[in-house]
Amino acid sequence: MSELKRDKNGRLLFTKEMRKNYTILIPMMAPIHFELIKNVLHNSGYNVELLTNTGPEVVLQGLKYVHNDTCYPALLVIGQMIDALNSGKYDLNQTALIITQTGGGCRASNYIHLLRKALKKAGYGNIPVVSLNLSGLEKNSGFKMTLPMIRKMIASLIYGDALMLLSNQLRPYELNHGECDRLVESWIGSLTEQYNHGKGLSVKQLKENLDQIAGEFAEIKATKRPIVKVGVVGEIYVKYSSLGNNSLEAFLSEQDCEVMVPGILGFVLFKTDNRLEDINLYGGNRIKYKIIKIFMDYLVKMETVFIDAIKKYPQFLPPSSYAHTKSLVNGVIGYGSKMGEGWLLTAEMLELVELGYENIVCTQPFGCLPNHICGKGMIRNIKEIDDRANIVPIDYDPSATRVNQENRIKLMLSVARERLAQAADTEVILPHTAQKEMATAYN
Repeated sequence: MSELKRDKNGRLLFTKEMRKNYTILIPMMAPIHFELIKNVLHNSGYNVELLTNTGPEVVLQGLKYVHNDTCYPALLVIGQMIDALNSGKYDLNQTALIITQTGGGCRASNYIHLLRKALKKAGYGNIPVVSLNLSGLEKNSGFKMTLPMIRKMIASLIYGDALMLLSNQLRPYELNHGECDRLVESWIGSLTEQYNHGKGLSVKQLKENLDQIAGEFAEIKATKRPIVKVGVVGEIYVKYSSLGNNSLEAFLSEQDCEVMVPGILGFVLFKTDNRLEDINLYGGNRIKYKIIKIFMDYLVKMETVFIDAIKKYPQFLPPSSYAHTKSLVNGVIGYGSKMGEGWLLTAEMLELVELGYENIVCTQPFGCLPNHICGKGMIRNIKEIDDRANIVPIDYDPSATRVNQENRIKLMLSVARERLAQAADTEVILPHTAQKEMATAYN
C-alpha cells in the first residue's frame, strides 16, 4: 500500500507511487468515445477501468450521499462510483477515482468536491480523486496530461463522433442485425492499436482513417425506408449517458426511429470558442487569445476532415460545421449565454431541424438552469423560426418515473408519425413535376 500524502489544504494526492499499482475508475458517459479515451489512458501507463454498473442501486447510493437538490448527473456519477466501491470487486487500498473538472460556471466544476465529501461520508475518505482538467485547477504528481495524451483524446472525440454518427444513421436499416455494432467494436480495437504506435493522430492519418471508416460503413447492406427521425440534445451527461437518460437511444430504437445525437467535438469547439468570445466581449490578454485561436483552428481543421469524409458517401448525412451551427442562433440568443451548454443547445436544435431531424428530445436534469433557459425556454422561439420543429423537453431526476418520460416521448412520436404519413401521401398524389418544383422551392 502506497503512503498517503496530502497537500496543505488536506486534499489527498495521487502520487507517482500510486500510479504503479492503483486502479483508476472512470465513470461512464458516451460509450464509444470513453472506450477510446480509456484505452488512451491505459496506453499512457495508467491502470484504468470504465464503470458500467447501472440500475436502481446506483441512484440509491447517489441519493444517500448527495443532496437530492444537487444536479442529477452529479448524483449519478457519485452514485455509480460508490456503488462500484461497495461491490467488493476492487482493492480499496489500491483504487482511485477520476472525474473531469472544467472550471466554468456550471455546477459540474464542483462535482469533485461533492465526490470527496460523499466518499468521506461513506467511509472511503482514503481513496484519492484525480481531477482531469486542462485549466491547472488541481495537480497530482502521479497523473499528468501530456501533449501526446491530449492529441490522442482529441482524435478519440473525432473518431467517436464519426462511429456514433455512422452507426446511428445505418443501424435501423441494416439487413444483418448487429453488423454496425461489430464494425464499431472492430474500429475501436484498430484505433487503439494505432495509438499504441503513435499513429492515427496527424491530419493526414485522421483523413485516411475517416475515409476508410465511412467506406466500410457504406459497404454494410441496408434497406432505406421511411421512419421517424429523432434528434437528441441537452445537458452533456444526460444527453449521452444511458444511465442518465434511462437508455433513451435504446428506447427510440425500439420505437423504430433513426437517432441523431450531435457530436462531442461540437461541445469542445463551443467551450474553446467561449474563451475567445470572452475576450471579444469583455477584453483580455491578446497573447492568450492567439494561443486559444491556434487550438481553435486546429480543432476546426480536424472537424473539416471529418465532415469531408462523410460527404463522400451520399447515403450518409454529414453534420453541419460548428461555424454554421453557431450562425443559426445569430440574433436568436446571445453568444455570451455560455453556462453549461448555453447557446449551443439552442443552436443544435435549429441544426437538427435543418438537417431533417425535426423531432427532438431535449434532455435536461431537473433544476439545471442553463438548460431550462437555453433548452426548454427557447422551444417557442425555435418553432417560430421553423414550424417543422416537434420538440419535447424531458426532465431527468430521481423522482421522475421512466414510464412518464417515455409516454411523453411517445406523444411526440405520434405527431411525428402523423406527419410522416402525410408526407408519404403527398408524395404519392403529387406528380413528378410538382415534386421537383416543391424540392426546388424548399432548397
